Amino acid sequence: MSRNVSPETTLPEAPHAEEHSAEGLASKLNWLRAGVLGANDGIVSVAAVVVGVAGATQEVGPIVVAGAAAVVGGAISMALGEYVSVSSQRDAQRALVAKEREELATMPEEELEELTQLYEAKGLSRATAETVAQELTAKDALRAHLETELHIDEDDIPSPWAAAIASAVSFLVGAALPFLMAILLPPSVRIPATFIAVLVALALTGAVGAYLGGAKGTRAAIRTIIGGALALAVTWGIGAWLGTSVA
Repeated sequence: MSRNVSPETTLPEAPHAEEHSAEGLASKLNWLRAGVLGANDGIVSVAAVVVGVAGATQEVGPIVVAGAAAVVGGAISMALGEYVSVSSQRDAQRALVAKEREELATMPEEELEELTQLYEAKGLSRATAETVAQELTAKDALRAHLETELHIDEDDIPSPWAAAIASAVSFLVGAALPFLMAILLPPSVRIPATFIAVLVALALTGAVGAYLGGAKGTRAAIRTIIGGALALAVTWGIGAWLGTSVA
């Protein structure tokens, strides 16, 4: 039997507007960070391809073909990977929601006690925890359990199609820079100019990604510059060697 709580008892706020706002902000930041990482992948992968081909030949035709294939193939690959990943996440969340709904229908008293204990574990007294659990259960039992027990918002289950499109678009945005520079610049400055532009772009995406994740931007920028420079140097060297060997 539940205990009565006097009117003077101050009840803690259950997950309301502020908490939902924080969760929504975190979700948006995750999407932004994923977009930055997708753009970073587009920059590195396409730059490596066009620089590698440019190391083998100065003709624009092969660079256009290889670069276009890298852009299209990379965007499709990113979209497909994101679609599969988010679909798996969505299916898992839906399974948890269905399981919780069934438990609430078949054993409501046990679920109420479980919710009470969860609030006790957060530091509330037994009486206060019971009152909070009862009020939340009366308002929306499923939402109360999903948020408190599983940390899931039923209204915020991700869309695989939205994730796939966002991933593909971010990849294309990043890939556009090295692709356009490699095909538009004259052969004399094509490789060094592409190197410089790509490293600057990687530094920016690394810093932005770190900022959105709450980390230091300088360290992340240095890591992306080193990784990008290594990738470009290796692919250019391989292209130059193959170009000389084949010729």
